[in-house]
Amino acid sequence: MHIAILTFEGYNELDSLIALGVLNRVKTDNWRVTLATPSPKVTSRNGVVLERMSTLEEACAADAVIVGSGIATREVVEDQAIMNILRGLDPSRQLIAAQCSGALVLAKLGLLNDIPACTDLTTKPWVIAAGVEVLNQPFYAKGNLATAGGCLASHYLAAWIIARLEGNDAAESALHYVAPVGEKEQYIERAWRNITPYLPAPTPALV
Repeated sequence: MHIAILTFEGYNELDSLIALGVLNRVKTDNWRVTLATPSPKVTSRNGVVLERMSTLEEACAADAVIVGSGIATREVVEDQAIMNILRGLDPSRQLIAAQCSGALVLAKLGLLNDIPACTDLTTKPWVIAAGVEVLNQPFYAKGNLATAGGCLASHYLAAWIIARLEGNDAAESALHYVAPVGEKEQYIERAWRNITPYLPAPTPALV
């Protein structure tokens, strides 16, 4: 199971690395989480340099993808070389999620047609201009597409992906690990309150 986090030049550390940390709480042999970058190295908005773990092409073949956020997302969506590769993303065969300005990438790819999105307040007008309704909430999903708004909503995307691929128990375990001591129950309850409405209904057990 490969989960790729698209991470571009000028990326937001909280968006990419919180998701990376939460997703890596799953410890199964076939579980792999990578930072997918368009170049061998990318530098964050605050100067943190990351090396590529996977390519954008590999991300398009992954089981799940998170489109990360950053200060240069508007430049990303104008980069035809990058966008041509990302047109390989397909919600019919993979989970696709976007964090903050990552929603603009999905909008420009035409993946949010008739689907509202969550994003950060800075990106909101750009997503609206792209023809997508923006919700005043931290998380929303429909089918295999999900979006989150606000850096500290990134764990909602990670938990949603874990729940979809490995089950609710695995997602709760990952959230419990990262939640603040003394606040774990409240933290997990809030996360489920935001995520549960967008998870598939459980399949009834056979009698």
